[in-house]
Amino acid sequence: MPSIPPDLAAFLVEAKRRTYAGLDDDATVAAPLLAGSKQLEHRAPPYAYRDIYFGMGFFVGQETVSRDDRVIWSMSYSGGARADITDRSTLLEIYKFLRQALLGVSVEEPYRGPRLFEQAGMVYRNEVEGSLDRFHGVETISRHDGAPLYELRYSGGLLR
Repeated sequence: MPSIPPDLAAFLVEAKRRTYAGLDDDATVAAPLLAGSKQLEHRAPPYAYRDIYFGMGFFVGQETVSRDDRVIWSMSYSGGARADITDRSTLLEIYKFLRQALLGVSVEEPYRGPRLFEQAGMVYRNEVEGSLDRFHGVETISRHDGAPLYELRYSGGLLR
């Protein structure tokens, strides 16, 4: 089992707060590696973070962390708003709320957002198992009355 670098979790929290959670697609690089993708990056040597994803209502992506130009950690994710939610303003409302929840990412669980976040009539829940070296989880967003709006599944860990 590879050992977890002691500063990896803190770097992940910083990177996530400085990309999608903090800046939305404004953090997108001008020329992404993959045509049609959104690509967000953050660097703080010796680490570099990259998040590449496709889609909006339903999306698929992958985050990687490199140390000294070698990828050491990765997380894949897929999900999005319920298929019957097609109104752009509703999608934007859900993703604005999601970014607020994701700002609550912690060093203890630096994968997505906190276990629970409530605001503006919506509830974010994040259920995760494992540790930074190997984990998987599900995040959901619902209205306060329990009506589901969004679901995302993710998994990842240290590469060896």
